[in-house]
Amino acid sequence: MFNYKGKTVVITGGASGIGRAASLAFARQGATVHVIELNDSGWLSLQSEISSSGQTAYIHFCDVSNQQGVLEVFRSIGRVDVLVNNAGIAHVGKVTNTSEADFDRLFQVNVKGVYNCLFAGIPMMQEQGGGVVLNLCSIAAFVGLPDRFAYSMTKGAVYAMTLSAARDYIHDNIRVNCISPARVHTPFVDGFIAKNYPGKEKEMFEKLSASQPIGRMGTPEEIANLMLYLCSDEAAFITGRDYPIDGGFVTLNT
Repeated sequence: MFNYKGKTVVITGGASGIGRAASLAFARQGATVHVIELNDSGWLSLQSEISSSGQTAYIHFCDVSNQQGVLEVFRSIGRVDVLVNNAGIAHVGKVTNTSEADFDRLFQVNVKGVYNCLFAGIPMMQEQGGGVVLNLCSIAAFVGLPDRFAYSMTKGAVYAMTLSAARDYIHDNIRVNCISPARVHTPFVDGFIAKNYPGKEKEMFEKLSASQPIGRMGTPEEIANLMLYLCSDEAAFITGRDYPIDGGFVTLNT
């Protein structure tokens, strides 16, 4: 099951956090992985780990909000069987303390970045006879999280783009889905706690973990396992859907 041998998988933001776990998971199943990153943070260790398993990974340095740069990267890759739109940035704030610059920055990366990769990747999939797209949404698209105004806006857009693209390209043998994680324990979470709650890291980590009904945060590997399934041939009957992976957050907290 979940055989990706001979397939090319493109993962944006694939060198850290959830993206890193996804890169390793797809490579482990035989895929050739192309990572699109803004900088080389974490890339060398990821490449080394993938290479040690006998698979191949490539890095492409590109700002996903730059359409011309994205198009050039996709042309250099040449074929895309699976596109995972994982790159994204976070923001803490209500509408009244979200600056125009922050709002624009979130939109450029989290919304336009997904659009740019769809714009570049879908025509390639049409030409080759099909493909799979998986977008990273969030529970923030569906519930009112405090202090996440701009971030929630972007993830609502990702959900809408997923449904629209799934409908538009279903007859091109292109499947488009998204997943919506709740809080996942990544280096970003540790950095956020250290920056905003110095001296109270352990207390805040436990508080954030307890906000999930299941009693803990998710792991990047758990998110990657769901990605692996939804992009596989075993999931060939699934398109136009969002899959929460949230420890019960949405249904058990409402």
